[in-house]
Amino acid sequence: MTLSTQFLTMLAMIGMGSYFGASLDTYNRFLQRSKRKRWIVFCHDILFWFLQGLSIFYVLFLVNKGELRFYIFLALLCGFAAYQSLLKEGYLRLLEIVISMVISIYRFFVKMIRILIFRPIYSLVMLLFSLMLMGGKGLLALAQGCGKVLLFIVQVLLKPFEWILKLFWNLLPKKIKKLVEKLYNYFAGIFHKSKNTINKLIFKLKKIKK
Repeated sequence: MTLSTQFLTMLAMIGMGSYFGASLDTYNRFLQRSKRKRWIVFCHDILFWFLQGLSIFYVLFLVNKGELRFYIFLALLCGFAAYQSLLKEGYLRLLEIVISMVISIYRFFVKMIRILIFRPIYSLVMLLFSLMLMGGKGLLALAQGCGKVLLFIVQVLLKPFEWILKLFWNLLPKKIKKLVEKLYNYFAGIFHKSKNTINKLIFKLKKIKK
C-alpha cells in the first residue's frame, strides 16, 4: 500500500468515525429507547450496527480495496472523538432545526391538502346529499299528494257502485239478508278465533324464548 493510499485511508476513516458519531446521535434521536419495547430496540440495534459496519467497509474498499490495518481502527476512534468534542452540539442543534422544518413543512402540506382537496370534496358531497334529501322529501310529498288525489278519485268513482249495492241490498228478501248476515257472523267468528289462537301461540313462543 502506497503512502498516498494510506493517507487517504486515514482521512476516510476519520471521516467515517465522525459520520458514525452523527449517525449514532441521529439513530438515538429517532429511536427513543425509553418509549420502545426491548425486542424492538434489540432488532433496530442489530440492523444499525450491521449497516454502519457495511458502510465503513464499503468506503474502505473504495479507498484501499478493503485492506485492514491497525491504524484504521485508531482513525475511526479519532474521528468519533473529534465529532464528540467538536461537532456534536452543533450537529444536534442542526438536527433539531431540520426536524422542526420537516414537521412544519409536513403540517403545511397536510393543511393545504385539507383546505384545497378534502374540504371542497366534503362540501360537495354534503351539498349533493342535501339536494338528494330535499329531492326525496319533495318526491315523498308529491307521492302523498298524488295518493290522496287518487284515493279521492277512487272514492268518487266507487260511490255509484255503493249506492247500487245499497239499493240492491234493500231490494233483497229478508230471508236472504238474514242468511248473509249469519254467514258473515260465522266467518267473522272463525277469523276472530283464529286470530286469538295465533296470538296465544306467539305469546307462548315468546315465553319459551325468555
